[in-house]
Amino acid sequence: MHSSAVFLIEFGAIILGLGLLGRMAGRLKFSPIPLYLLAGLAFGEGGLLPLGASEEFVAIGAEIGVILLLLMLGLEYTATDLVTNLKTQYPAGLVDGALNALPGAAMAFVLGWGPVAAVVLAGVTWISSSGVIAKVLGDLGRLGNRETPVVLSILVLEDLAMAVYLPIVTALLAGAGLAAGSATLAIALGVAGLVLFVAVRYGRLISRFVSSDDPEKLLLVVLGLTLLVAGIAQQLQVSAAVGAFLVGIALSGEVAEGAHHLLSPLRDLFAAVFFVFFGLHTDPASIPPVLLPALALAVVTAGTKIATGYWAARRNGISAKGAWRAGGTLVARGEFSIVIAGLAVSAGIEPSLGPLATAYVLILVVVGPLTARYTEPVAGWITARRGGQAGGPAGGPGPELERLPVAGPEPVRHES
Repeated sequence: MHSSAVFLIEFGAIILGLGLLGRMAGRLKFSPIPLYLLAGLAFGEGGLLPLGASEEFVAIGAEIGVILLLLMLGLEYTATDLVTNLKTQYPAGLVDGALNALPGAAMAFVLGWGPVAAVVLAGVTWISSSGVIAKVLGDLGRLGNRETPVVLSILVLEDLAMAVYLPIVTALLAGAGLAAGSATLAIALGVAGLVLFVAVRYGRLISRFVSSDDPEKLLLVVLGLTLLVAGIAQQLQVSAAVGAFLVGIALSGEVAEGAHHLLSPLRDLFAAVFFVFFGLHTDPASIPPVLLPALALAVVTAGTKIATGYWAARRNGISAKGAWRAGGTLVARGEFSIVIAGLAVSAGIEPSLGPLATAYVLILVVVGPLTARYTEPVAGWITARRGGQAGGPAGGPGPELERLPVAGPEPVRHES
């Protein structure tokens, strides 16, 4: 059969399969990410039916998927939001990083993987899944809860930290020395700082320049600008993902809203392709040997995320019930953990890191929605068993004081 025909058949089957898996996940009311990863495992090397002709195109689609994921995250926040969160919530960000990155780094050293793998695995365990968490908040009707701004602030700080973390990882994976790595980080920080400054001072002018009443022209300009900046960033060894994130931050107002609406279907398509691509490069036979470390890491870091959310919420005056809900909501890991692990896999770092990250994400992307729903009632039940005051019916929506007195924050535009 002609190669182009094989490509069309294979790629068409992938897209159709992803659509059916996404529909199944929607009916079951959980994130489709684990199903996409399993699909990649099934059709990759060592899977049930390895692909051939379409793998190179899938690789390009996966790279675009990462860029669009970060662009859409940037569109969620204005530069002013980021600066405000950095000033007021940075202690929560520091606690979040310390509690959740250190277990990953420690596990890498326990497994004998070395310092570079430790930095990568620290990032895998650190970053929560914004997409999964936002969907869970919407499904549980918690967008107006008092603890929700705390959760969103932590996610914002994690996204902002990515602009610093990714260049460091990129330099380490490239084998850059101390001088080269420091230069890369300095460039990244300089570019990020410059973009934030320009976005705060001239964001309206940039948005006005990009703006168009014609959806087609707006889509082409935003997408073209994002890919161009991402390519330049990658050429400078900064990270294409960081470049895309900064483009999203620089756009605001109606332009950001319009671009978000137009790019969401593309983001969903190429993000799904990215998860499949990651699974394609993971041999299913390599997962069982790392399943126990992945499970242990999932248990530990689920606990540290709950502790992070609880502490941050209590620091902001939220009641214990709301604090437990905040902690349980933060447990899910997903797209960014896979993005970080994918960088290491592409660089040929420790072969077992990819399978461990896959197993880890599969566990927590399923457990995350469960902890979001049940952490608070379980904590109330335990408190009651110990003779303390449970503070109302366990598992209930909580007292009226747990709700914001106004309509609540603007709904989060993330989608899983």
